[in-house]
Amino acid sequence: MSAPKKGAATAGRAAASPRSGLESSRGPAISTETQKLPIVERVCYGFGDLASCLFWQTLTLYLLFFYTDVFGMSAVAAGIMIGVSRFLDALFDVFIGMAADRTKTRWGKFRPYILWGAMPLAVSAVLAFSTPSLGGTAKIVYAYVTFISFMLLYSTVNIPYTSLLGVISSDPIERTSASSFKFVGAYAGGIIVSATALPLTAYFGEQNAAKGWTLTLVTYGVAGVLLFLITFAITRERIQPIAKEKTPIKADLKDIAKNVPWLVLFAATILFILFVCIRMSVTTHYFKYFVGAQSVSIFGTQHRYGFETLASAYNTLGQVLSLVGVMLVPWFAKRCGRKRALVILLVVALICTGAFYFFKPHDLGLIFFFQALGSLTGGPISALLWVLYADTADYSEWKTGRRATGLVFSASIMSNKIGWTVGSMIAGFILATTGFAPNVAQNPEVLNGLKSMMSVIPMVAGALTLAILVLFYKLDEPLMAKVKTELDARRNSG
Repeated sequence: MSAPKKGAATAGRAAASPRSGLESSRGPAISTETQKLPIVERVCYGFGDLASCLFWQTLTLYLLFFYTDVFGMSAVAAGIMIGVSRFLDALFDVFIGMAADRTKTRWGKFRPYILWGAMPLAVSAVLAFSTPSLGGTAKIVYAYVTFISFMLLYSTVNIPYTSLLGVISSDPIERTSASSFKFVGAYAGGIIVSATALPLTAYFGEQNAAKGWTLTLVTYGVAGVLLFLITFAITRERIQPIAKEKTPIKADLKDIAKNVPWLVLFAATILFILFVCIRMSVTTHYFKYFVGAQSVSIFGTQHRYGFETLASAYNTLGQVLSLVGVMLVPWFAKRCGRKRALVILLVVALICTGAFYFFKPHDLGLIFFFQALGSLTGGPISALLWVLYADTADYSEWKTGRRATGLVFSASIMSNKIGWTVGSMIAGFILATTGFAPNVAQNPEVLNGLKSMMSVIPMVAGALTLAILVLFYKLDEPLMAKVKTELDARRNSG
């Protein structure tokens, strides 16, 4: 898409226009100077992750639980199915990223995928959380087909959406702000799912859990489509590549293979997602089988709560405190620097995670306290990682003269998918090898496995993440300021 040659003042007026998301066929305006984002655009960009997380948070919190306790699959079969599906999806991520980089429409490269994919994604989510009246192999095939379809459609929407962060502004401060709004949306979606998924399934199901899950996903699907459409309408793509000619796919792949900071983040992200995913995959199992129903004294009055209420409260508390942490991260990152802020937050989150190994079922106060502190410090880490990925896209363009934003972010999301794949498989296999059986009292090996998956196992993955970032990631603020200045000068001269 050829860009109109407009001055910074023209671009600034375009950014403030109420029609900022509905450009003419000439394409979005380009500014090579600092690009301030209107607050409405930041908020609406965050709506995209709010929509995404209505689906993704349901998967991370409840997918393994749904397949074992509602759908009727064994833990090992569910783990294998999730692993195979996500492996295929991870490969698909790179294809979508390169396709988006080469897309040219009057709406830009990335936004059209949000428009085209929102409705199919919602339908696929409903089908994935439906339980058909099938038996044996046919039911397993249904699970594979619907879940793989969902994952591919999720990538089709979410990778271009995430790639917007790399082209929404050239200013690192504005990107950090946009990233924090993105994760405000993500954690807001997480809060909604944590607080409402189990109650909604009980309400809609009326003793029929399978029906309850299907109707709950219908509700999330309608909301998700509306939010995606708002994101499409209001956001804009401002940054265009310096190189005007089409870049061969081979050159893009070669560039990213030589992008050392990106490779470091890729490895660190896989390990960080393991840190998050293993715990989240078994949280509901942990409360159902390890913590169990509890009597809690509130203002001197005893109240009895089932595992559904406790798990929902635990997950909701985590999402709320993660949201608070994300809202504070622009200030904290500006004060400490992005890398140092990330290291400090990760150290505290690791300590909070390791503490879970020592908790007994009745230690509800400690369980909720360390969940709150761990979420406050761990929640902003993902937001900071995505800002660093945007830096690696700039760094690659600075070194090579070529920009592949979609590939950088799609391959980065692939690292997320690999982490979620391995994490889910680890959780499923540990449950299976310790003798887990759904809806019965568990043996001591299962209970110890659940405790370990909430503490020491993810803590090891988090410690490796910390070591990689401290030792090998070298893009600091002074270098990125130099990169931005020189890239802006090249775009001005072009």
